[in-house]
Amino acid sequence: MSPDYQTDEETQTSGELDAAEPVYAAPRPVYTILLISGIVAVFFAQAAVGIEISADRAGFDKPAFLQSHEYWRILTGATTHGSVLHVFMNCYAFYNFGRIVELISNRAHLAIVFLCSALAGGVLSLIFMPDGRSVGASGGIVGLIGYLAVYAFKRRQFVSYEFRKSLLINIGFILIFGLVLYQVIDNYGHIGGLMFGAVYGLVQVPSSEYIDPRTAGPVTQFAGIAALGIYLAACAFSILLIFRIV
Repeated sequence: MSPDYQTDEETQTSGELDAAEPVYAAPRPVYTILLISGIVAVFFAQAAVGIEISADRAGFDKPAFLQSHEYWRILTGATTHGSVLHVFMNCYAFYNFGRIVELISNRAHLAIVFLCSALAGGVLSLIFMPDGRSVGASGGIVGLIGYLAVYAFKRRQFVSYEFRKSLLINIGFILIFGLVLYQVIDNYGHIGGLMFGAVYGLVQVPSSEYIDPRTAGPVTQFAGIAALGIYLAACAFSILLIFRIV
């Protein structure tokens, strides 16, 4: 369920188009699709050599990060997954939430929140669970949910009650699901991502109804491109690691 923004087509068919106000067509979720494509490409590489082997080579192995100084693992771990179901569920959730971010905000914020939330989740997991290994883009995806939740309450005059309720249910489900399956789910990775996305939303999302959150300045646009490029580069590097090319 998406917020109550009208698209170009909806406004034109209503017959009440105000020429003084800009009309926004729903954008293609370009960044969402590109980021998901990177995740899928990495998983194909994982499937080719074996999930367990690929996770050893490119997953977020925390002892290797701390003791062997393999600092790149905090990024490559967010590009790898543990099973077909794992990658499918993450990509499905990413598409659903990512396209909403690109619709009601700016795609630059999507890339920034996703990358930084994945890193924040990795850092929190490293602090509280310094042993073991984590894989998955869940921290970044949960960060998008945290961002949307803050957006929905700061822009409540434009967002339906049902959408706000849906986001809170999703957050509750993630936390409860993580507690039930705490032995296999990196809850700290989720919490770290959620916290970053929420804090970013508090800082970035304008409360004023006269400021359009879909606009972004050149610095933000550049940061979004950089975040997109960093994650896709991490995907490429993961594939090279998985195939032992590097």
